[in-house]
Amino acid sequence: MEIYKLSDKIDEKSSKSSDDSEILKITDLKQGVKNPDRVNVFVNDDFAFSLDVAQVVDLKIKKGRIITEEELVELTKASEFGKLYQRTLEWVLMRPRSVRETSDYLSKKIFEKKLDNSFLKIIIEKLEKKNYLDDYRFAKWYIGNRFFKKGVSSKRLKMELFKKGISKEIIEQVLVDSDRDDVSEIKKVILKKRSKYPDDEKLISYLCRQGFPFELSREMVLESSEMD
Repeated sequence: MEIYKLSDKIDEKSSKSSDDSEILKITDLKQGVKNPDRVNVFVNDDFAFSLDVAQVVDLKIKKGRIITEEELVELTKASEFGKLYQRTLEWVLMRPRSVRETSDYLSKKIFEKKLDNSFLKIIIEKLEKKNYLDDYRFAKWYIGNRFFKKGVSSKRLKMELFKKGISKEIIEQVLVDSDRDDVSEIKKVILKKRSKYPDDEKLISYLCRQGFPFELSREMVLESSEMD
C-alpha cells in the first residue's frame, strides 16, 4: 500500500503537547472489522481515524504515543488519502484505464467527499510510477476490444480515444501495431447491416457516417452486392 507522505512535523520524537491544551494520546489500535488490512486508531479512548497497516508502520503509530492537534489533523488526512488510494487502485485494476478516466474518477470522489485536491496529482503519479496507469496499454486494450465482432472504423476509434485523453501520437502508434484495419472492419459492418440497408446507396451512407472513407465504402458495398 502506498504511503501518504505527511508533513515533516509529524515525528514521534518531536511530538509535544502544549500545557494549555488537552493531551492527545493514542490509547488503542484495533484491526478493522470490515477491512482487516486497516487499523482503527483510538485517541483518548475515542475512535479517531483508520490507517492501512503500512501507514501504521511508516508513521510510527503505537499505543501510548502523544500527538499534537496539528498531527491529528495530518494523520486524519493520511487516513483519507489511504482510503481514496485503495478505492482508486481497485477501480483501476478492474480493467485498463486511461489517465484522463482516472483523473475524472478521482475528481468526482474528491468533490463528493470534500477531500484535499492535492490527492489527485499524488495518486495519479503513484499509479503511473507503479505501471497501473499506462495510456498506451489502455489504448491497445480499447482498440482490441471495441466492437471487435461488429466492426468499427479507425476514424471512430481515433475520435473515441482522443475524447478519453489519449494523445494523437499514442493513438497512431497503437493503430499501427494493431491487426485491425478498415477493410476487414468494414466487411464486418456490411455483413451485420446488409439486411437493414438492402439499398446500396443507403448502406454506403451509413458506412460513411460510421467513419469509413466514401471510396472504400462504395467499393466494398458494390463488391458485396456482386456476391449476393
